[in-house]
Amino acid sequence: MTETSAVPRLDFNASPRHTIGVEWEIALVDKQTRDLSNTAAAVFDAVGDLPPRDGIQPVTKELLRNTVELVTGVHDSVGEAMDDLHGTMDVVRRAASEHGVDLFCAGTHPFAEWSSQQLTQSPHYDELIERTQWWGRQMLIWGVHVHVGLSHHEKVFPILNSLLLQYPHLLALSASSPVWAGVDTGYASNRALMFQQLPTAGLPFQFANWSEFEAFVRDQMKTGVIEQLGGMHWDIRPAPKWGTIEIRVCDGVSTRSELAALTAFTHCLVVDLDRRLEAGEDLPSIPPWHVQENKWRAARYGLDAIVIVDADSNERLVTEDLDDLLNKLEPTAKRLGCSDELALVAEIPRHGASYQRQRAVAKANGGDLVAVVDSLVNELDS
Repeated sequence: MTETSAVPRLDFNASPRHTIGVEWEIALVDKQTRDLSNTAAAVFDAVGDLPPRDGIQPVTKELLRNTVELVTGVHDSVGEAMDDLHGTMDVVRRAASEHGVDLFCAGTHPFAEWSSQQLTQSPHYDELIERTQWWGRQMLIWGVHVHVGLSHHEKVFPILNSLLLQYPHLLALSASSPVWAGVDTGYASNRALMFQQLPTAGLPFQFANWSEFEAFVRDQMKTGVIEQLGGMHWDIRPAPKWGTIEIRVCDGVSTRSELAALTAFTHCLVVDLDRRLEAGEDLPSIPPWHVQENKWRAARYGLDAIVIVDADSNERLVTEDLDDLLNKLEPTAKRLGCSDELALVAEIPRHGASYQRQRAVAKANGGDLVAVVDSLVNELDS
């Protein structure tokens, strides 16, 4: 076998529709202490065998035993995906309650210590920790992943590269990890900067086409950087198995309404870019150094970030740019049947993003971080 044939071509199982799927990482917290609870195995046992949806298990294990991941089947609308998640969450919540555990979602836990967390045993996770060591053990973080179906592999990188313009908007809106191990970091999203310390995580490369990506994957596998495509943990990445582009920018989302809003926003962004691409438009993009700076600004300042909005280095307050963007996406939302959910995006800056709410609760309670966890547990269904 020659070197060039050692890794097969990456077949993209194209989706004829702009389908949507969501993965929501949920943490388990003790009802009394509000610390993380390493009881995922017991919760899984109590949940039992849920039937797969579209070949996808609705509840899956994660790296840490304090986490369960809720996964939708393949849907055509945001509303269907949210109903799917909520049904699964109700089952998981009942199972968790039997073991003295509540459900919680944010990018990080305000006071838990990473050294107290137990790992899920699997060959993939074992290899990850063996390779990444201290940084791998530090990954006490949660996020949301949204898949959107695309009809052809050659659409992936034009859309991915252009979508990076809205990276800071997604991160600022979802930022929910201001406190780490009991200390306010000064960042809206500490998770975003923690996660990129892993060798295959962080911002994606901006390839011109699918062939360049295939060559990259061959290089990564030949040199042992990854053993499977799933080992590449980019913030936005192709998912050839599912025929989707997977957006992994968002911190753990703290409420149902915000999850619906951010899912609709993501769905509309991808579908709008696909429509413009099919119309023959050259999609806008910005250099990698601007993308990197925007990520840092959104992680640091959240909704107060001033972001770079084009290749000419013009800047704008992220919330001002967001207002115009939401107006432009309204026709797309109407076609997709998610106008109500998209409208909820504008409510996040008005009522405060999760990182702002957490700080407000801590301040109102004299710095008590248990009160912050209480608030996050209580608002999960809102």
